[in-house]
Amino acid sequence: MIRHILLIKFKQDAEPAGIEKLKGLFEAIPDKIEGVVSVEWGVNDSPEHKNQGFTHSVFMTFSDEAGRQQYFPHPAHDALKVVFRPLLEDILVFDYQV
Repeated sequence: MIRHILLIKFKQDAEPAGIEKLKGLFEAIPDKIEGVVSVEWGVNDSPEHKNQGFTHSVFMTFSDEAGRQQYFPHPAHDALKVVFRPLLEDILVFDYQV
């Protein structure tokens, strides 16, 4: 299994409706792309205040490398990026093998 973590910093003028639409697109990915086992969406609530402006996270699990490789060129991923890019100020991406 592969974990795929996104830490997201949205633009200050990102509309809440756009962020909600993005959340729905991410959460629908496991039903659309074989090899994507799960997707979790989270909003930072750490009391430590060390998030450096990153406010949201996406935690994805791929079944294996083949699952990850199916995700990147998939039309559902492309549709997600169309909504995501105009909202995005910065992102940190981190993958690791389980």
